[in-house]
Amino acid sequence: MARSKAFAECDSWLALPMQLLNRWLTGIALGCLIWVGLITAEPAAGLTASAQAAALPASLVAYLPPGNAITDGRALLRYSLPIDNAAIRKIQANLEGLSEWLRSKRWGSVKRDLKKLDRLVGRSRQAILADIPADQQALAATYLDELRTGIEPMLVGAEDRDRETIWLKRAELLDKVGALETMMVSGFPYTVPDEYRNLPQLLGRATVEFETNKGTLTAVIDGYTAPVTGGNFVDLVQRGFYDGMPFIRAEDNYVLQTGDPEGDADGFIDPKTQAYRAVPLEILVKDDEAPVYGATLEELGRYLEDPVLPFSAFGVMGMARPESDVNGGSSQFFFFLFEPELTPAGLNLLDGRYTVFGCVVDNKEVLEELGQGDRIIAARVTAGLDNLVEPGTT
Repeated sequence: MARSKAFAECDSWLALPMQLLNRWLTGIALGCLIWVGLITAEPAAGLTASAQAAALPASLVAYLPPGNAITDGRALLRYSLPIDNAAIRKIQANLEGLSEWLRSKRWGSVKRDLKKLDRLVGRSRQAILADIPADQQALAATYLDELRTGIEPMLVGAEDRDRETIWLKRAELLDKVGALETMMVSGFPYTVPDEYRNLPQLLGRATVEFETNKGTLTAVIDGYTAPVTGGNFVDLVQRGFYDGMPFIRAEDNYVLQTGDPEGDADGFIDPKTQAYRAVPLEILVKDDEAPVYGATLEELGRYLEDPVLPFSAFGVMGMARPESDVNGGSSQFFFFLFEPELTPAGLNLLDGRYTVFGCVVDNKEVLEELGQGDRIIAARVTAGLDNLVEPGTT
């Protein structure tokens, strides 16, 4: 089986663009300073930083994002939805922001923001419902009611200084916010260039379940930010291409990669054309109306700009490709094993150079158990297949 060339040249420091290398080194330096600061800082409320972290169950610590970067896959997917409703975004930001106060045990700030959230949900009701289709407004109204009633147990949790209760309830309410935001999406926001009509397109989102020899995990494939890459991937899943596929590369705190078929080919050979099916590099930049194709952000002089879906969360899915051909991706992909000290959000070397097309949202811990030689037993589309558009039909 051919070894993937996806990161072959990335392993050479000399080949890295100096701008990106400087950003990465700056991130490492800042990380070291912050770590030293934590060790030498005066204890807060009688506890050191490590002792405060230890007070929270280990299963929850992993989901409290370090700093202000968005390091949760579900949050990334919520923020990347193509909607423009300020009211629901304020509610989302308020709920997302509770992690900052929970991490630092600022209970007064938690209670203040929860009370603010209650008022916000109440007075934003009509503004939110105005962007919901008529046939879904009854369900949306139920979600809004449940948002308000869900705040009360969180306030009780704040009084009791019960982080676990607040954290779990917060996740539940964010799921409802995400459902409301999904209802607001009206059609697909842009037209994919005609030159890619020969490739499958995912005009929306799909959910894919991976059964592996170490457990089952679930990912959301995002066609809003990468319709060509997402369409290619969902099509391959439907074909059973990844069933029985081994993981060919596993690097702690970096990547877990698969998708290299048996034989000489490094990617998918379309049985209809007997040709290698290649997909272009596809990156949607924040505030852009549509993705850029066929060039890295560095090549475009936009290396300081942020993709809508960055490599900043554990379980983000990226399309592998030959380093020498930005449009040479096909079937090989990788799960990004985000580790904030080694691959800091916003300072890693992958953003703007590889396509992000999805993220694991359930059972992410399975990724930590998988290694080279483990395999995908089966992959299946469990939702969103109606968003897959076959070549030539758009």
